[in-house]
Amino acid sequence: MKCEAVFPTPLPDDPQKWDGWSKYKSTNPYERLCLDVQQNPTNELIEEHCRELLRWWQKKLPLKNQPSNPVAQLLRAGLDESSRYLTEARMELLDPERRKKVDAVLAAEAEQQAIAEFNKVLAFSIADGGLRPEEEKALQRFGADHGLSEEKVLQFIEAKLKETGTTRVVPEPEVENETVVAVAPGDAKSEFLRVLQLSGLDSESMTDDQRDALINIAENSGLDPGDAEDMVDEYLEEIDRKQIAEITKSRAKPTAVGLNGTSTVKAASRVKVVDEPVPATPARPVLSLEQERKRYPNFSNSLGGQMLLIPSGEFIMGNPFPKAPPNETPHFRVTLSRFYMSRFPITNAHYEAFDPLHKSKRAPTTGDRHPVVYVSSLDAMKFCQWLSARERRKYRLPTEAEWEYAAKGSDGRRYPWGNFDKRGDLANFADKNTSFAWSDRQIDDGYAESAPVGSFPRGASPFGIEDMAGNVWEWCSDFFEQYKTASKADPHGPPSGAKRAYRGGSWKSRFASLRTTTRSANVPNFSCNDLGFRIVCECES
Repeated sequence: MKCEAVFPTPLPDDPQKWDGWSKYKSTNPYERLCLDVQQNPTNELIEEHCRELLRWWQKKLPLKNQPSNPVAQLLRAGLDESSRYLTEARMELLDPERRKKVDAVLAAEAEQQAIAEFNKVLAFSIADGGLRPEEEKALQRFGADHGLSEEKVLQFIEAKLKETGTTRVVPEPEVENETVVAVAPGDAKSEFLRVLQLSGLDSESMTDDQRDALINIAENSGLDPGDAEDMVDEYLEEIDRKQIAEITKSRAKPTAVGLNGTSTVKAASRVKVVDEPVPATPARPVLSLEQERKRYPNFSNSLGGQMLLIPSGEFIMGNPFPKAPPNETPHFRVTLSRFYMSRFPITNAHYEAFDPLHKSKRAPTTGDRHPVVYVSSLDAMKFCQWLSARERRKYRLPTEAEWEYAAKGSDGRRYPWGNFDKRGDLANFADKNTSFAWSDRQIDDGYAESAPVGSFPRGASPFGIEDMAGNVWEWCSDFFEQYKTASKADPHGPPSGAKRAYRGGSWKSRFASLRTTTRSANVPNFSCNDLGFRIVCECES
């Protein structure tokens, strides 16, 4: 277990120029003395660090008589306690038997931390519904780098695949380049479009290797690679539009239409629409969209947070596209009654109006407008109760259905902004600023970790709700369960369960995992550095 404790020599007189002094009360005796357990420090080094630290604190003792001095306020209790904690750490590490026990405890903690980090990486690796060979190799490397045996890594992978119903992805066979007869530019484009149509691929099923092979075909036929890339994007967008139109049509099963305007059974088989009766209209006054917006105008809550109306509507919940992850299927029809949703995730400043002590838990370098993290679903619910009592309104976490509708609207889009991807101005995700195995090195979204809320206005949902994709995951009120094929009205999920759902992806997620349908879950008291929440407010009848 590496102790991130810097020990510059000589020690700076200004405590703001190094942070080793602040470790004096750590539960890890190595860290108290600014030592790294992995370097197996000698007794001489232990003595030296303890001596230098005690001398540093001794020089600061006169500050006890200057309570208004900013440095005295920074050091606070350390002026009285540091010598005791440093001496205890020295004695513990110089005694062979006590040091042996300390090392065993730290090794066990390091293993548990490595397992927790590995499970996070594993969850991200299978977030798109499959585990690819290259990702499994990366997981093996990650485990080895963190001291986990190959056998343990394999056990964790097998257990996770079984738990989530995910399978290993068999590599697609390489697509051989076709020999294309040289033709005029206009004919070359027509021929390449025909090749795209014959491929039967869409944006969900087309792999990077297949895309590269198609671009090679275009180059061999005399097309500029850039023009070919544009043609592929246009083709995929057209296919997406047609598939979405099929999903959102009336209950009658539609006939899929190909790019050339003719019907095709193959296209129709790609997206299966559940033919079900429309749920009964919720028992609320029936108002038109205009009447709802007039009667329920947007407002700002007492913390200054903007609450936007999400009008009543109907949409297809879940992922209707081929190769959808198991926990996003089957898709089904949902009707929802109007509600308000916060335009942005709850920020540090807003949450700390409720819990001032949370400021000490803020992620490093984050400010007031960054989304709050290190909050469990139970913390989020307590915040909603506090705000409800403060304003005499009904605030709560969104249901999964409310969250997904606010993110995708009624047109079935893949992402809150639409169906296009691979851009850094739409969301905060694992880009070139991050160092994950799945980071996209070609895109720069401007942030290594979380971003202040509202940093990506172009990524807003159809209702103007921002940051629903990336930045931080967001707790929902539902306990997690697999979807069932049934039309529903204002669904709330099961009344109890082991895990609670959260949605939206985060700055740690790959771009493809920012889909409006992406789901994850954890125990209700779980918290971490990329999980926050937003709130809804119920509309009065």
